[in-house]
Amino acid sequence: MSDLMSVSSSPHIRSRLSTNKIMFAVIIALLPATGFGIYNFRSVNTVLLIIVCIATCVLSELLYELIFHMPVTIKDLSAVVTGLLLALNLPPSLPWWMAAIGSVFAIIVVKMLFGGLGQNFMNPALGARCFLLICFTARMTDFTYDGISCATPLAQIKNGGFEAGTVDTMKMVLGTIPGTIGETSVIAIVAGAIFLFALGIIDMTIPFTYLVTFVIFISVFSGYGWDMGYLTAQLAGGGLMLGAFFMATDYATSPITMKGKLLYGIALGLLTGVFRVFSSSAEGVSYAIIFCNLLVPLIDMVTLPKCFGKGGEI
Repeated sequence: MSDLMSVSSSPHIRSRLSTNKIMFAVIIALLPATGFGIYNFRSVNTVLLIIVCIATCVLSELLYELIFHMPVTIKDLSAVVTGLLLALNLPPSLPWWMAAIGSVFAIIVVKMLFGGLGQNFMNPALGARCFLLICFTARMTDFTYDGISCATPLAQIKNGGFEAGTVDTMKMVLGTIPGTIGETSVIAIVAGAIFLFALGIIDMTIPFTYLVTFVIFISVFSGYGWDMGYLTAQLAGGGLMLGAFFMATDYATSPITMKGKLLYGIALGLLTGVFRVFSSSAEGVSYAIIFCNLLVPLIDMVTLPKCFGKGGEI
């Protein structure tokens, strides 16, 4: 055996899961929500938006890397995941060209200009969704269901208050309500999340802390207390479940320490509660996640364990 000692940079222990395998698992986990969204809205435009978002994201990443002579990374499937998540966060009636603009923004501005996968400071799909909300507010908040433009259940609660019979909470859980393509069915979203948890792709610390904090906040400040109908409507409505399980857990934009994940989840729950209870918006999940993405470097800095041994203090 050689007496030579090798010195290399971390990581020294590598996971068997490659980026490609992780992204493929996320795509599989999103299929129930995607399939239900296509079934729920039953429109050609729904399928078109999904195809356009995925294709534009992949093409944008490929062209950027070719133009700037960078290694081509589209095989890692991260651009596919970004495109699919963005599509699931869009209303089914949105024009396809708006979806294409959002996809280019997600990949070029949010992801590639900051160094590519793992270097982005916010979730690309949510960054693009908020960009589209600012640019095309009317179309991004126009929800059509069964051929009729109508308000989402959360908007109905926000505008008219919640009383028994105001909204059908069972329909909200099942997903047969207006909303974005992939956010309506709690059952489909949770099924995909369980799949990722079983494979060890996601840790339940962030989603659990996020949802528990949110429930406590709205129970205290909403004026409805522990009304189970109201709590169910808030949990099942909007993008809370999709955001908690599939976007708040994004590796690149979430903390790496256990304490950091707890703080991150608490901050997400508090901010989402503030947006839904005190702002004019009925939603707030996208803005809460993006704002907390910006806090992640600070959260990691204050929660990293101290180095062991002499000179450990920095």
